[in-house]
Amino acid sequence: MASIPLLRLLLLLLPLPLREHLWSSHRPKDVAGVSVGVGAGAGELHPIFVVPGASCSNLEARLTEAYRPSVPSCGALKGKGWFGLWDNSSDLSTYHYNECFEEQMSLVYDPVSNDYRNFPGVETRVAKFGLARGLHSKNPSHPDWCLEKLIGALEEMGYHDGDNMHGVPYDVRYAAPIPGQVSQVYSRHFKEFMELVETASKKHHKKAIILGHSLGGMVALEFVRNTPLAWRNRYIEHLFLISPTISPGFVVSVRNLVSGPQDILYVPDATALSLRPMWRSFEISIDNFPSPEVFGHEPIVITKQRNYSAYDFEDLLAAIGFSDGFEPFRRRMAARMNYFEAPMVSLTCINGVGNRTPRQLVYWDGNFDEPAQTVFDDGDDTINLISMLAFDEEMRRQPGQKGRFKSIKLDKASHGSVLTDEWALRRVMQEILEVNRNSS
Repeated sequence: MASIPLLRLLLLLLPLPLREHLWSSHRPKDVAGVSVGVGAGAGELHPIFVVPGASCSNLEARLTEAYRPSVPSCGALKGKGWFGLWDNSSDLSTYHYNECFEEQMSLVYDPVSNDYRNFPGVETRVAKFGLARGLHSKNPSHPDWCLEKLIGALEEMGYHDGDNMHGVPYDVRYAAPIPGQVSQVYSRHFKEFMELVETASKKHHKKAIILGHSLGGMVALEFVRNTPLAWRNRYIEHLFLISPTISPGFVVSVRNLVSGPQDILYVPDATALSLRPMWRSFEISIDNFPSPEVFGHEPIVITKQRNYSAYDFEDLLAAIGFSDGFEPFRRRMAARMNYFEAPMVSLTCINGVGNRTPRQLVYWDGNFDEPAQTVFDDGDDTINLISMLAFDEEMRRQPGQKGRFKSIKLDKASHGSVLTDEWALRRVMQEILEVNRNSS
């Protein structure tokens, strides 16, 4: 007979009205016959670590004496300890802090170390590391963007925040490095991540499930690939990548660099164009460009004067007036575009397909300050299908991943809705159920 946790997991896969009707008959009772919380028997579950998308982590900052603000008012918090730099973004306009925010969020590329660092005099840290409920959307019109429904479903399954379920926020400005690359920020982050996994795994006597969504999928993948193989074998049960921003790249990343970020960094009263200088200072801004090996010589950016394919990105950087991007692109990003090494753990990749997804960007008059006219292809509305298929092919090809890779394509699930639409979320939860059931 199935145990109570497994019955709970099976109920979770049912449509919501039927699930609510049936759940009460399976809810465990205490000695007085009263229903108890859904966490009963949660020790049978693998601890799970959720790595969110780009807009979900909270950043705190403090300003040291070395900080020289471009506007005097931006130095008001100097020497006053930690404050929420990017936490509740609605406060930015309330306190007329947009200009200060953009300066204090900006990064500087250091060619000597071939790494990125904060603006001089600004120290930052990621808040609420380890707590899944510490993740939240900055955009009030999209409160469910930051794994809210997934976390709720995991709690129904029997997971408890801070116990056998953990959130793993990160600093969105930095790109997760491939093995061998220098990254002071991610060296520290991956060390803390490993310690969190080890602690939970030992406590619950189970290997860990790592789940990353969108940019968090790439962070999760690079985390696993940067750990020693012996450590992976000991501590990781399964890796889930949900709509990940994978190494073959995608065209939306080019649009964000050229025209400014859209729907990534929500800042009230700010436009994509006004946020563009700050965005271009981020390491992540030149990451995830379409790979030449995957996208070939087909034009990605089209103008009257010339076209730019995946082989022409340095020329494109010059055309848009971003010469500061030359060196980090050559020294850091180019190697990532063609990096397909398998993580060598059990891996499930879930993507939406069947959505209009940008494939070519037309700036016919060469005015990169104007929105692009877009030619669409298939994908999840953000990640191109051609990238998904290239990643799948590489994972199936490599001996280290043989028999340990599963690809699921969900028709009409979009980049964000794969974890918010009930039917798509139910499919994701079914896969998590399978991992727990097969190893219980």
